[in-house]
Amino acid sequence: MSRLLLFNKPFGVLSQFTDRGSPTVRATLSDFIAVPSVYPAGRLDRDSEGLLLLCDDGRLQARIADPRFKMPKTYLVQVEGDPQEADLAPLRRGVRLKDGMTLPADVVRIDPPDLWLRDPPIRQRKAIPDTWLRITIREGRNRQVRRMTAAVGLPTLRLVRWSIGDWSVAGIAPGRFEETSSPSDGTFSAYPR
Repeated sequence: MSRLLLFNKPFGVLSQFTDRGSPTVRATLSDFIAVPSVYPAGRLDRDSEGLLLLCDDGRLQARIADPRFKMPKTYLVQVEGDPQEADLAPLRRGVRLKDGMTLPADVVRIDPPDLWLRDPPIRQRKAIPDTWLRITIREGRNRQVRRMTAAVGLPTLRLVRWSIGDWSVAGIAPGRFEETSSPSDGTFSAYPR
C-alpha cells in the first residue's frame, strides 16, 4: 500500500516543501509535515485552503492530479454578490477562459458552511452581499475556480477545497493531516473517507 496523507492546508501556505528565491519567508508544507518521501498530488493556491493530498507513489500521484482522469474536486466557494440560477448557468455549461473552455461544473448555492476561521479573515463589505457555492470541477487548471467565478461576475472571496474523489478534509483541523489507506491498483471507490 502507498502512503497517502490528507492535509488541511491553511491560507497562506505554499503547496510545496521549499520556497526558493523568495525575498520573504513564506510558510511551506515542511512547516506542517515531517513525513519523508511524500509529495503533493496536485496543487492548491497559496490563498486557497483545504484538502491537499500527498503520497509516496508516483503512479497514484499522477492518477489523482492528471486532468485526463477527471477526478472530481469539490470546493466551497464564498463569492461576492447574490447569484441567481441564471447567473450560475454559465458555470454549469462551461466558461471561456484565456486558456479555452472549461468543462461544465456542478454548482449549487449552499448555506454558509461551518468552517474554521480564516486568518486573516476575508474583507466584509456592508453594501455588497456574499454567497456560498459548492462547485465541483473535473479539471485542474491554474486558479480555475477563481477564474471561472470572476468570468461570470462573481469574484471569489474565500475558496476551500473540500474533497478530491472520495477523500475529504472533513474533521481535519487546518494545518493538520491524517494518513489514510490508499489503493495500490489505482482504484478509488473502495477507499472512501
